[in-house]
Amino acid sequence: MNVIEIETEGTMRPMLRLAMPALAEQVLGSLIVLVDMWLTGHYLPGVARLAAISLIIYAMWLLSSLFEFVGIGAMALVARGVGAGDMPRARRVTHQALLLGTLLAAAGTVVGYLSVRWFVHVMQLRGEAAYLAVEYLHIILPALLLIMIVRVGVACLRGAGDMIGSMLTMGIVNIVNIVVASALVIGIGPIQTIGWRGLPIGAVCGYAAGAVMILVMFAKRRAGLSLHWHLFVPDKALMRRVLRIGIPGGIDMLMIVCCNLWFLSLVNSLGDLATAAHGVGVRIESLAFLPGAAFQMAAATLAGQYLGAGDSRRASRSVWSACLAGCGLMGVIGVLFLFNGSALARFFISADRGDVIALTAQLLWIVGWAMPALGLQMILTGALRGAGDTRWPMLFSMIGFLGVRLPMTYYMLGWTSVGLKGAWYAMVLDIFIRCGLVAYRFFHGGWKRVRV
Repeated sequence: MNVIEIETEGTMRPMLRLAMPALAEQVLGSLIVLVDMWLTGHYLPGVARLAAISLIIYAMWLLSSLFEFVGIGAMALVARGVGAGDMPRARRVTHQALLLGTLLAAAGTVVGYLSVRWFVHVMQLRGEAAYLAVEYLHIILPALLLIMIVRVGVACLRGAGDMIGSMLTMGIVNIVNIVVASALVIGIGPIQTIGWRGLPIGAVCGYAAGAVMILVMFAKRRAGLSLHWHLFVPDKALMRRVLRIGIPGGIDMLMIVCCNLWFLSLVNSLGDLATAAHGVGVRIESLAFLPGAAFQMAAATLAGQYLGAGDSRRASRSVWSACLAGCGLMGVIGVLFLFNGSALARFFISADRGDVIALTAQLLWIVGWAMPALGLQMILTGALRGAGDTRWPMLFSMIGFLGVRLPMTYYMLGWTSVGLKGAWYAMVLDIFIRCGLVAYRFFHGGWKRVRV
């Protein structure tokens, strides 16, 4: 779908047509880490493995976020091109984005191999948990190019309004990951279990299938985007445009991940029990992100396409429609966290780990109150990025993490006796403050006048 096809409609229906496939995509995307957590919790004994998988999930987030430097800029420019009816420009952006992503993947692979042991040490994992985390990352790093093709390709499809294509891609990634990882961890039929190593091998196979899916879709001119060798010739001017938008957005995403890793290192210092409970709690909390992320994508696509078509009024209306639907759904999930935290934790952890279950339930009760505010912050941030207004969200992330979450966490852990729960109180305060800041920027309206 593009803005030309929906210009005679209201904003709620086209927003939902984009958000529903995006929600399915987010559910599928979350299964990659949730399946790993579930397999670890039920089939791989020991708290050390739960602690290791908690760090791995953040590490995978970090590796994927490398490509936001390209993906955010590509999505905004593809959306503007589609909105303006300029498909040749959208195709040129897609090629230059894949070229930039390839350079990033190569650099990330080399740097990753050189720094993986240092990274795990800095994150304060020790002993068996540290060894397992290093082993996982050594297996996944060669797949960075495959991850890039999926991430950047999906970003371009979203900019063109093709949420179905990105949903199908993540479906393939997950089906392959679940089948391979489960077979190798559990041992199915003639396949003998190899334990922990089955998790990264499953992820590599999943992303390989997803990368092939993206390339096949482009070969078939999906959403009007197609690949031509002559368009891979470097276009420095267009690359600069992609990076001018993408670098602030990428720094924003990378800073969020790095600050979360810093936050995790403080949690890890509390021991394997705190690390395990935090990891399970974050994975369950990520379920609440799904509607927020889905409507964030819809808001980003429609804001970019309507602005490309010169219709700022509908751009605003589409974003508010996304906020209404997304925040409502996240509020419902927040209620589930408040009253069913133990049941949710028991799904991921075997019943004999009652200490982890009890602490996880307390963490979910804390964050349950912040779910509507988190939804509003996510969706409005997506709208600003879709419009190409990426500098302000970056600033707000700096304020939230460096000015609120991390200093308060140090205070809670160093000067009070509340432990891990204090760190989560700091996280909730950060969510509310960033929500207020991004809402102010959206009401200000400067995002409507950003030149891309």
